[in-house]
Amino acid sequence: MPEPDPSPTPVTGLRERKKLRTRAAIQKEALRLFLEKGFQATTIDEIAAAVEISPSTFFNYFPSKEDVVLQDDLDPVIFAAFNAQPAELGPIGALRHAMIEVFSNLTPDQRSLMRDRAVLLASEPELRAAFLNQFMSIVDQLAELIARRVGRPRSFAMRNLSGALLGVMMAALLAAGENPDADLVHLTDQAMSHLEAGLPLEWEG
Repeated sequence: MPEPDPSPTPVTGLRERKKLRTRAAIQKEALRLFLEKGFQATTIDEIAAAVEISPSTFFNYFPSKEDVVLQDDLDPVIFAAFNAQPAELGPIGALRHAMIEVFSNLTPDQRSLMRDRAVLLASEPELRAAFLNQFMSIVDQLAELIARRVGRPRSFAMRNLSGALLGVMMAALLAAGENPDADLVHLTDQAMSHLEAGLPLEWEG
């Protein structure tokens, strides 16, 4: 196999880093405007102006305003951490440990971004509906990861478990949106603990 040519790497790396910075800036400014003015009242032109890009450039990074809020770069990180958990952990315990591991290592900017997204998802019916539409795709992704972890074909039961896991995580996210001062790491751990306990209604955490 020929050795890869190292010469393009710095150029490609620089270009990708610039794209990531632009994408992060768009998301940060868009969320700020959504929280200040409201989701419906904020236009793509206003977001583009805040980042000093053209509206057409905005669409190179996000297909719509909704996608700015729904896009979660942590999903693949959490899934990778789930796969890396010890084999003796069951699916619920593995995801619980993976999420605590990822959330505990977030930067202040990442925590702020998650909090802003949670507030918007909790307060904007249009965004909540779009989030629910996205839910089925994530259920299937997680069900496939669970199937690989337990070494069996994906089944109805695995999709049920996947839906339950994502449901309690969604509840934690909405709780964080209703109380921006809440600790999302703690809420997520509580949600997972509640699921592990069988979701008893008298559960107090």
